[in-house]
Amino acid sequence: MQLSQSNEPERGIMEVNPDRHRFPCCIVWTPIPILTWLFPFVGHMGIATSRGVIRDFSGSYCVSEDNMAFGWPTWYRQVDPNTIEGGVEAWDRAVLDASEEYKGHMVYYLSNIFFIQVFSVKLDSGSIRDEHTLFCDNCYCHVAMALNNMRYDHRRDYNCFRLATMLMLKGRYVGFSGFIKQWLPFTVLILFVIVMAVLVTKG
Repeated sequence: MQLSQSNEPERGIMEVNPDRHRFPCCIVWTPIPILTWLFPFVGHMGIATSRGVIRDFSGSYCVSEDNMAFGWPTWYRQVDPNTIEGGVEAWDRAVLDASEEYKGHMVYYLSNIFFIQVFSVKLDSGSIRDEHTLFCDNCYCHVAMALNNMRYDHRRDYNCFRLATMLMLKGRYVGFSGFIKQWLPFTVLILFVIVMAVLVTKG
């Protein structure tokens, strides 16, 4: 992420520091054992404050702080808060509001598999209310609510599929180890299937 040359202190604050697990203004991702091994584009997602503190919807009525449900991030996408109306304050407020909201929600992990999105209903007042159903309330929805609240990139239509796509196309790995944790199990599984298929064919 590039920030203004004239704002050196802010640049330092916004620096990602994996050793300290600090990911300022980032959407973060970590694999879910077995599930990500089978479906590498499915995992657990969280969102960090401007100070890099990670918030993630880790279970029913629980939003964790710097304690992701499935381990520290292996993948992240940093956002420039200057592109948001209200800047850093708006980012932190949106993350806080979404986190407080999701402390009252139940989680349904099956929705991570199918990427079923939150349905947004436009009210008469022009505001948008999220209608949560059995298959659409998960960690992705928590992050989507934060981005929708802050109107990131002038949008209010973020959902599970859009978030996953954004991370896949524009995300960065947390070093080489992040890449290995993301892809090694899936690669080993694919190679095993190929070898078994070849052996069966020859047999």
